[in-house]
Amino acid sequence: MPSATHEASPLRRLWRYTRRHRPTVIWATVLSVLNKIFDVAPEILIGAAVDVVVRADDSFISGLLGIESQWGQLLALAAINVVIWLLESLTEWGYQLTWRNLAQTVEHEARIDAYAHVQRLEMAYFEDASTGGLMSVLNDDVNQLERFLDVGANEIIRVVVNVVIVGLVFLLASPLLWVIAFLPIPVIVWGSFWYQRRLEPRYAKVRAQVGTLSGTLANNLGGIATIKAFTAEDRELARVSGESDAYRAANREAIRVSSAFVPLIRVAILVAFTATMLVGGRMALDGQMAVGLFSVLVFMTQRLLWPLTRLGETFDLYQRAMASTRRILDLLDTEPRVQPGRAHLPRPVAGAVRFEGVTFAYSDGGPVLTDLDLDVPAGQTHAVVGLTGSGKSTLVKLLLRFYEPRRGRITIDGVDVADLSFGELRGAIGFVSQDVFLFHGSVRENVAYGRPDATDEEVERAIRLAEAWDFVSALPEGWATVVGERGQKLSGGQRQRLSIARAIVRDPAVLVLDEATSAVDNETEAAIQRSLETVSRGRTTVVIAHRLSTVRHADRIHVLEKGRVAEAGTHEELVMAGGLYAALWRVQTGAGYELPAPTA
Repeated sequence: MPSATHEASPLRRLWRYTRRHRPTVIWATVLSVLNKIFDVAPEILIGAAVDVVVRADDSFISGLLGIESQWGQLLALAAINVVIWLLESLTEWGYQLTWRNLAQTVEHEARIDAYAHVQRLEMAYFEDASTGGLMSVLNDDVNQLERFLDVGANEIIRVVVNVVIVGLVFLLASPLLWVIAFLPIPVIVWGSFWYQRRLEPRYAKVRAQVGTLSGTLANNLGGIATIKAFTAEDRELARVSGESDAYRAANREAIRVSSAFVPLIRVAILVAFTATMLVGGRMALDGQMAVGLFSVLVFMTQRLLWPLTRLGETFDLYQRAMASTRRILDLLDTEPRVQPGRAHLPRPVAGAVRFEGVTFAYSDGGPVLTDLDLDVPAGQTHAVVGLTGSGKSTLVKLLLRFYEPRRGRITIDGVDVADLSFGELRGAIGFVSQDVFLFHGSVRENVAYGRPDATDEEVERAIRLAEAWDFVSALPEGWATVVGERGQKLSGGQRQRLSIARAIVRDPAVLVLDEATSAVDNETEAAIQRSLETVSRGRTTVVIAHRLSTVRHADRIHVLEKGRVAEAGTHEELVMAGGLYAALWRVQTGAGYELPAPTA
């Protein structure tokens, strides 16, 4: 069921979210109100000027200021007009400056808050959320909100103030004309809200479709090599074209409804303006109304009703912004299911790792690990091997608390990892993944990513230990060379060595290697193995491996089968035991030994 927060209107939720900016909102509103007052005043001055010409020393200005000369009255009106125009210009500068800076600030904070929140969400969240969908929230939706705050909020305030001020003028001048002029307004307001309800689901569909389109584009750009390799350019172009056309169709439906708004408003304005001109004109001809006042009301009718034609555009902007606001705030309201603790590891950190009765299953499947026990004493190198799907990489994800076990616990130096802060836990672990991710930056920036304060000497030492110094020093700009997005300018082996250097530079108590040599050639594998043997000495090391040759010298090897430790021992012990490990070893060394049937 949706939460009460999610059921609240997006505007109310936005007001709560921006509460620290309420003084700025109030000040911007005051400036908008004052500007509209000064904007309406010249119409009153026009009526006063007509009154001076028609009634001479009996005019309203003559009685108010005590000036008998018509020329003197006109000069006084001109001076007042100059002051009003200057104040209008000043308040317009003020409200634009305030609203636009507020819009930029809220846009910045919403994007940063949303991105920071996304980083706190557990890895399971990203299994269901598309990258493109998240990008559309963090970029396009935030931009829609900024556009509304920049223009729409001020426009709504000015329209409301305009109706109130002009309404007071009409009411004081002629209650009959007030009724005639205001008759269309209920129709316009009702029509606006009716359109708002009609537009809301349509713009929600537009926002959802832009997320799908963004996801498709992001996915295809990330997989451009695969698209080219399988000559699927035309097929992918057709798919992107289909998604883009669906986005266009969703927008077309919203445009179809919103574009009919202004023409309908114009009809209502025509009726009210014509009635005011005829009825008011008749009253002026019969002497029931001063000519100057009639002039004011004719101008005011236009001033009253014409801005309402922009309600359609404003509501269009409002609905787009509210659809985007809902998506932004829904993301911010998503509670992380994996929460950090506050405990600290005892110092110095020894790095003893222990899994005790750990059971785990992903949200969309059966158990991956079942009552698993695994003990890695401090300073030892332990390997975890097994068939594909046996749960090897899941161990790493649980150790790093990307996921939470359903039962059991995982400890480092006797402290439950669930009690540790993320900084304390992950700061003690150096992680090298089989899927190496390098950022678009220099070699040095990527190596020092886990410790930005690392000295040049520490970075160079880590690169040398990872046996990467030869190729790094041969790059065009050495370690200042930019590696490209995801490190695409480097080979797979070069990227892997830099990822090892990145883990080394943190000097972690626990080094975790998840299939670190699975995608490299034999020569690179041998180089990586030499560097790992060096850096793992005296350090707790957990190696997840498919190639058994890379872990044969481990202090202990754990063989997983169906989420349990089926056997454990040294390489020699496991080969002699003749179980699953021995079968895997024979297959990988070319002996043709068949794998035994999995145990129940």
